[in-house]
Amino acid sequence: MDRRTRRVAAAATAVVAGVAGVVATGGASVASETEHAKNVIYMVGDGMGITHVNAGRQRFYGADGALNMETMDVLGTTSTYAVKEGSDQPEYVTDSASSGTAWASGVKTYNAAIGKDSFGNVVPTVMEEAKAAGYRTGNVTTSEVTDATPAAMMAHVSLRGCQGPSTQMMSEECGFVPEELTDEEQAAVDAGEPVDPDRQPSAGETPIAQQVARNGTADVILGGGLQRFEPADAEALEAQGYTVLGSFGDPSLEPGAQTAETQEVATREDLEGVDDDKVVGLFNRGNLTVEQTKADDPDAVEADEPSLSEMTAKAIALLEDDDAEEGFLLQVEGALIDKRSHANDATQTLREIKEFDDAVKVALDYAEEAGDTLVVVTADHECAGFNIIGQGSFTNAQANVPPGNIDTGNPANTSRLPREQDANELDPARSPITSGSAETEDEASTFNAPGQEDPNSFAPATFRTPDDPEGVEDGSPEASLWLAYLSGNHTGADVPVFAQGPTAENFAGRNDNTDNYGFIKAGLGLE
Repeated sequence: MDRRTRRVAAAATAVVAGVAGVVATGGASVASETEHAKNVIYMVGDGMGITHVNAGRQRFYGADGALNMETMDVLGTTSTYAVKEGSDQPEYVTDSASSGTAWASGVKTYNAAIGKDSFGNVVPTVMEEAKAAGYRTGNVTTSEVTDATPAAMMAHVSLRGCQGPSTQMMSEECGFVPEELTDEEQAAVDAGEPVDPDRQPSAGETPIAQQVARNGTADVILGGGLQRFEPADAEALEAQGYTVLGSFGDPSLEPGAQTAETQEVATREDLEGVDDDKVVGLFNRGNLTVEQTKADDPDAVEADEPSLSEMTAKAIALLEDDDAEEGFLLQVEGALIDKRSHANDATQTLREIKEFDDAVKVALDYAEEAGDTLVVVTADHECAGFNIIGQGSFTNAQANVPPGNIDTGNPANTSRLPREQDANELDPARSPITSGSAETEDEASTFNAPGQEDPNSFAPATFRTPDDPEGVEDGSPEASLWLAYLSGNHTGADVPVFAQGPTAENFAGRNDNTDNYGFIKAGLGLE
């Protein structure tokens, strides 16, 4: 069966499943005629809208190809809106904290809240519930493990910026208000310097890093963010039976004083050599490194970081226990799709989509072999209005005059002050020549080479695809895939969801991100 045939069959399966499946609202658990899974692998392409998926397919597999996620049995869409703080009023564009809380806890909340509803009430997460029910649990990400998406499964804070280290307890992000500080202490706080740890603030929340290190919610934690943790956090983890890879720093230093010299990040070799039930591996002090950078400089220290697919494979191996009655819940996040979309970096975005999809293949291969695993692939929101535009065309951001607004066939359709019908002109100053064959201003390029550095250019980035003739290069006008961005921020578009395995039919059709909480519980057989 070729890819086209598989996609048609998958679409037919999704339609049938959409009729037969039971749709939940408000995050309620879902009854299913299908026996529940033993394991659930919930995979999040952060910022990955449907066009990100389309562009990834065309870039790497061509028009008639398919990403691994696109071969899955069930297809649906998910709405992602948040709500305003202290209310149920919709906020149409979400952030990762609100959307993560939606599927982790089944409630709408305000942007920046993690593990709390819009009124500030702590809500349990499905990972906490799975852990309490005897399931093994894991959390893998290419961001800092204290960032919004991974934190939504393991922590509860009013503001996502309350990550750590301890000196951040003095900041507004954690809600702490220090009392009776001396002028010298206040100056230190204002400068972001460490303050005597015995000086306790009057109120506030525990930073995410401290919660993660002490609550035991996830048995396996792999990602970045070492800078958020202190040696005391490593001690707390080890006391619970965790193997901590690398070093969280020098215990003789004051909280917040750790540096790249005092902390030691974990490496791919460390991860390969561990075979314990509970593991924490932090492979960068910040976010992990994009795959393109590691490929460009294989001798760099960042090249020692494991890829998302490698971390996914290892997490599954560590969590799997054939003899256990209960299975595992694993969340996997491809975080850098979003972070590079914010930057309007199409080259890196595409590479991160490919790496995320490679991790999806790891999960699908395991699920096929195990036969009792639900795999879900979705996103928390779309980022940046990523778009595929026509070869040889240009965007409004490049235009000297935007498109006309006169319907010559029926002038009654003109909706606002008319402009000239032929007004749709490229402004060469906003799309200067950056690469390729254009030699004169009249031939000013409508394309950018991937990674171009001209800040005045709003032109699309162009990429060759498997459908292009031999010799066509990225960044040339002949390349068939033309990509542009609407903004540098999130959008309110619905996102795709792909599912395969026991209870996958629940994800068919149109649902809300809060529904996914109930669908995950149904997948695990939790009441």
